[in-house]
Amino acid sequence: MDPKTIEGLFTRPDGSFLCARWGRPVAPVIFGLADDSLDIFRGAIRAGYAHARHPVTDTDPETGANLMLFFLRDWSELAAVPDLDRLTGLPDLPARLSGEAADQYRLFRFDEAGGIRACMMFLNMGGGLSEAHPAILAERLMMQSALTFAGDVQPTPALAGLIRAAYDPVLPVTTDQPAHALRLAARMA
Repeated sequence: MDPKTIEGLFTRPDGSFLCARWGRPVAPVIFGLADDSLDIFRGAIRAGYAHARHPVTDTDPETGANLMLFFLRDWSELAAVPDLDRLTGLPDLPARLSGEAADQYRLFRFDEAGGIRACMMFLNMGGGLSEAHPAILAERLMMQSALTFAGDVQPTPALAGLIRAAYDPVLPVTTDQPAHALRLAARMA
């Protein structure tokens, strides 16, 4: 993975660059999955963050959970999530996702240092994701929650290496400087 490819992974459509990682331990909670699938997703989250050398905990002292995965059959089910508009800051989220025919949505919240404080992921399993293999989907969601990728990413060994490099404690928790891609590439080499 060369610096230009890495830079592209964190460059938004408006041309801005943002690479941020978690600034606190990850405390995941999963809604809407059958019990037999929960272990697959919990295992992928724990294994992925262990590879990145970042802690996973049962509870975040401020929020309880800070990585929230919502599995739905249809976006209309979001109406049943208590205080969704307060949680997301987006009062029209269900209508917007339905109108865009999206199959997933990811939302980050950041702490005062710019590190990831919370990540909410909403997945419509009634659409294109209905055929996804649970283990592959679990790995993909872990990777998408680990860093502020500008778009959808697919699990690869190179991407796992990039995540591990980004969690090097010597590197900043967040940066808006595209030159950061050079530092990440150097750590992967």
